[in-house]
Amino acid sequence: MTFLYILRFVSLAFDIYSLMLIVYILMSWVPAAQNSSIGRILANVCEPYLGIFRRFIPPIGMIDVSPLVAIFVLNFIQRGVIIVIQKIYFMFM
Repeated sequence: MTFLYILRFVSLAFDIYSLMLIVYILMSWVPAAQNSSIGRILANVCEPYLGIFRRFIPPIGMIDVSPLVAIFVLNFIQRGVIIVIQKIYFMFM
């Protein structure tokens, strides 16, 4: 039973962070939203992760595709972490 709670917690944490990334990306279209307190909090949380991808993926014209790649990679990391947790659980069961 505890195993399911751990999986749900990890999955929920990744889902919340993905949602935060999406909100931060959408807020970039509204400059006033980025300067709000929520915008600054999201920038402090999301920008370090997005910065990794922005260093390696240049914008295409005026479109920054690095956030899409970042969310895609985060989804793969989430799946990988869940698989590792499942393997560890079943290894000791």
